[in-house]
Amino acid sequence: MTIAIDFDGTCVTHEYPYVGKDIGAVPVLKKLLEKGHKLILHTMRGEDSIKPALDWFSENKIVLYGINYNPTQWKWTNSKKVYAQYYIDDAAVGVPLKYDGSLSSRPFVDWEKLEDMLKNQYNLL
Repeated sequence: MTIAIDFDGTCVTHEYPYVGKDIGAVPVLKKLLEKGHKLILHTMRGEDSIKPALDWFSENKIVLYGINYNPTQWKWTNSKKVYAQYYIDDAAVGVPLKYDGSLSSRPFVDWEKLEDMLKNQYNLL
């Protein structure tokens, strides 16, 4: 499967334009890669702020299939919308959120609950 993943509030806490704190995304993203899924970074970070996010993926040895695009979709569409079968985003309906004021003033993805969903509900892990 191809999975589009947001960065701020999803992989790390919200601290744009900086990289936020660890919230447990790395082990789950690595498990998705081990299962053969392709990960696309789907972020609003622009040219001036995307490098720290890309460095985070590189430092954590998480290989991205695409960055704000799906490399294969251009074969059948000219749409700018990133095509994926699943989207993991703190702003998406159904993605479990966590509130921890010691880490962030804003909610962020609860990766423990999400991992359980990916395993038991969606059979992706």
